[in-house]
Amino acid sequence: MPRRSRGKPQPELLGEFLNNYTVPTLKKLAGLLASRLPTRKAELVAIIQKEMEDPDRLRQLWQSLDKLQQAAVAEVVHSPSRRFDAAGFRAKYGSDPDWGQISRYGRMERPSLLHLFIHDGTMPRDLQARLKPFVPLPRASKVHTVNELPATVTQSWHEYDYTTGKSEEHLIEIPVIRCETERVAQHDVHAVLRLIDAGRVRASEKTRRVTAAGARAITEVLQGGDFYPPEKISDGWHTDPGPIKAFAWPLILQSAGLANLSGTKLQLTPAGKKALTSPPHRVIRKAWNRWLKTTLLDEFNRVHTIKGQRGKGKRVMTAVAGRRAAIVEALAACTPHRWIAFDEFSRFMRASGYTFEVARDLWPLYIGDPHYGSLGYSGFGKWHIVQERYMMAFLFEYAATMGLIDVAYIHPSGARRDYGNLWGTDDLDCLSRYDGLLYIRINGLGAWCLGLTEEYVPSPLEVRQALKVLPNLEVVATEPLPPGDVLFLEQFAERTSDVVWRIQPTLLLEAVEQGHSVAEMEAFLKAKAGDSLPDNVEVFFKEMGDRASRLVDRGSARLIEAQDAALAQLITNDSHLRSLCMLAGERYIVVPADAEKAFRRALHKLGYGLPLSQG
Repeated sequence: MPRRSRGKPQPELLGEFLNNYTVPTLKKLAGLLASRLPTRKAELVAIIQKEMEDPDRLRQLWQSLDKLQQAAVAEVVHSPSRRFDAAGFRAKYGSDPDWGQISRYGRMERPSLLHLFIHDGTMPRDLQARLKPFVPLPRASKVHTVNELPATVTQSWHEYDYTTGKSEEHLIEIPVIRCETERVAQHDVHAVLRLIDAGRVRASEKTRRVTAAGARAITEVLQGGDFYPPEKISDGWHTDPGPIKAFAWPLILQSAGLANLSGTKLQLTPAGKKALTSPPHRVIRKAWNRWLKTTLLDEFNRVHTIKGQRGKGKRVMTAVAGRRAAIVEALAACTPHRWIAFDEFSRFMRASGYTFEVARDLWPLYIGDPHYGSLGYSGFGKWHIVQERYMMAFLFEYAATMGLIDVAYIHPSGARRDYGNLWGTDDLDCLSRYDGLLYIRINGLGAWCLGLTEEYVPSPLEVRQALKVLPNLEVVATEPLPPGDVLFLEQFAERTSDVVWRIQPTLLLEAVEQGHSVAEMEAFLKAKAGDSLPDNVEVFFKEMGDRASRLVDRGSARLIEAQDAALAQLITNDSHLRSLCMLAGERYIVVPADAEKAFRRALHKLGYGLPLSQG
């Protein structure tokens, strides 16, 4: 039997709450209502109940509260749990209501009227019923957006000067990296599927996570690379974020049933092979919906500094589906195509009640040492340490990788200093690889996947003049380009100087073979140039688009050699076989890979067999 079932039942009615108080506490509460007070507990309880049960007196007491106190009562009156969420109230209204004078041990010294309505953080059920008819609904919380992203953010650090004997503050401006993911993800999902189909991605049999070599191979085919380029750490101080997209995609595709593990090598399932020729936005929506329910990975495991999540600690972790659902509901309440600071989104979640727990018990989770660094200590496992780090991992590594949200970020080292009071963090430059996430924005793909639009409407390409395209196919940068734009440009243009590239037909065709389209490259140049391209450049792209579309890759096939031309003709003209194969030359037969099983069965009926290839 659970322990709480054997204990004293939780109070529900006002009288039950009042009877749990001591006489000194009851005197303080009754003193808010009357001047002459009896000494017996039952009589004190009766005074308070009488006042709070009188409809006119109750309304008068409600009207005596200040605006913030009335808001606190309204939040609880219209809450199914009847609980006062102090952190959520603070996030929504910016401060706490006036509770009066409370001792450091939580005892009422001089309580305010608010204590007559909310007792031990809960409103009695009968009192809630009497208040609900005239207490208005609390105001809805709004998420605040920004019109323009900052170009840089200021970071500071202190360094001790042994000459002066003082600690000096240093400031540095860090450029904000802006990543629009919608079109990138639609390229990446097909690129990674093709890479898996080629047998170039390996993963652990035990964890199903991609190997280091597999992550490097994936990074090479991602449009613009990963969120952070690989780093060579020499001082051992700054954290290398490592692969984010390249880590996520293999897990996303496995959870969606598009890939599975055969030994240590990932291979496409029949659904994965079909996805190669399916519209990428539909593949991504399916993958997103599957990820919301998968147990393949707890994203919090990727917060590398918080230990104790495995072994016995795994028992205290909450179900990941519930955490994801809370974040998704909050996203769906936001306006698409508007930038939101991550801290503002976190505040909005708490203020609107989109809350969740990562662990039922924080004591097993720790930093550095399981005893001294446990997050169970008071003030250690707060929302910004635990829930916000989970949110960053989910949004940055999965929602952004799948192209539902655009992100703006910096390097995680020194990005946040909100963990400095925790034991064991002195040598940490970040608490997670996602600490650099600053802003998010729901794009067109995200709006569709979140159910905000019935049809997928791609976000318009933002036109901003950062390039000038010349008639001789040269591309000149008029301002510094983000690393992702440089990487994409160099897919089809050769750099000839620091700010000049020249479009090369050979590179362009190679990019098409890697999964890009000619229209995609032309649209990129138009958006970055801020206007139309020179006439001869548009003609060039039209001709290249035509050439690139004349040949279509229909996938793998098996080449079979017949002993003579007569046998090849017999097989390819058979009524059951002719739709499954085709003649190549006089003695060769081509069988598409997805028709091979049916071809073999029909071949057996014709009286012939096909030994397995020895290659």
